Amino acid sequence: MKPKYMLDTNICIYLMKHQPVEVKKRFDQCFVGDVVISAITLAELEYGVVCSGAAQLANRAQLASFIEDVPVAPFEVLAARAYGPARLANRERSQDALDKLIASHAIALGVTLVTNNESDFTAYPELRIENWVNSH
Repeated sequence: MKPKYMLDTNICIYLMKHQPVEVKKRFDQCFVGDVVISAITLAELEYGVVCSGAAQLANRAQLASFIEDVPVAPFEVLAARAYGPARLANRERSQDALDKLIASHAIALGVTLVTNNESDFTAYPELRIENWVNSH
């Protein structure tokens, strides 16, 4: 089954910390495999876990549980090829290298990127984005 949505790092953190009702409702409308995260997002989340000090063990368990429900999509050749045009379209923004990789991955998979930071992703011409936190 082809995924339909990819969760950005910020929405994953928001989900794990707050478990918002509005996002749960959107998840309930999806089938298993409809929602994925990028391997790039997993790398960012892993970094957050190792930086979390005393909460590291609890955060590790929470992340493990999260990726049982939300599969990790490998970053492969099509995603790497989509990175060139995505980076070119946003070359003036040098501080968001990982966002560019995540956007490229979503474009390559043909999925909608779900984010709570829409402004970080609006400049990617082929990228579809949704905010499940502010959607009505």
